[in-house]
Amino acid sequence: MPALKETSKETPANGKQKRVSAHETLRSMTGYAVDTADLPSGQLSLELRAVNSRFLDLTFRMGEDFRALEPALRASIGEQVKRGKLECRVNFTPREDAALPGSLNAPLLTQLQALSSAALKAFPDARPLGVQEILRWPGMLGDTSPDPQALHATALHLMELALGQFNASRAREGDKLKAVILDRVAGIRGHVERIRPRTSEIVAAYRDKLSKRLEELLPTSDNTLDRDRLNQEVILFAQKIDVDEELDRLVTHLDEVTRALNAGGAAGKRLDFLMQELNREANTLGSKSASLELTQTSVELKVLIEQMREQIQNIE
Repeated sequence: MPALKETSKETPANGKQKRVSAHETLRSMTGYAVDTADLPSGQLSLELRAVNSRFLDLTFRMGEDFRALEPALRASIGEQVKRGKLECRVNFTPREDAALPGSLNAPLLTQLQALSSAALKAFPDARPLGVQEILRWPGMLGDTSPDPQALHATALHLMELALGQFNASRAREGDKLKAVILDRVAGIRGHVERIRPRTSEIVAAYRDKLSKRLEELLPTSDNTLDRDRLNQEVILFAQKIDVDEELDRLVTHLDEVTRALNAGGAAGKRLDFLMQELNREANTLGSKSASLELTQTSVELKVLIEQMREQIQNIE
């Protein structure tokens, strides 16, 4: 019996097989693609364009000849696109140089002439049919319409090609968004590493400030009790401005942002949630700030988080 590949499937204790998730491409929700096919009777084109949306919102612009294809086209899109406001246009343009038949449809022409004469008797002031209207009458030049089955098959093939181009363009945009977000992640990590040791320095400076103030107020008296009070105040101050937990959570959230970006796939909603968590920690850090430096750092963190959030709004 041949050995199973480790990357194909896993078999848990219940005997059911589970597919191993693979790395997926990170994609933007905005994209555009168009593909065309030249047919003997004309040219068929299929166009896809998408912008941001919380959910998958599909709109189809096409003639009645293609309405029967909408469920199949919708299914094809749904397999490869998870979010975005997407518009699909299907258009058929008949060839202008198509060969015309050598004669008109005589039975139809006779019937049309009789009906036109009867209509003119009932409505003498009505305008008679013109030559252009007669030539454009359905069936007057024979059945020159393209084969519906051939058109539908070509449209489905164009959808496959267009989706390939569409996803390729979204993946290229996704790579750019990923690079921008990771750059902001690195910026936040730099701020965290810079301000983490500052807490102890601020506490020491606060102790020195209180100690000097105490000596100025009580220069000659025995201030043992006041020294104890000083120590208590310093401890309370240190507890108040302790931001180690906030910094640790910031780093944890940044690690998760990086993991989600590298994993790819439909990561937009997950990343948006992480931006809320990062912003919460940045606000808490600002509320505990005991120095101008930490206040400015909190503001800079929120600016970087907002820049990431704006980019994440474009991710599927």
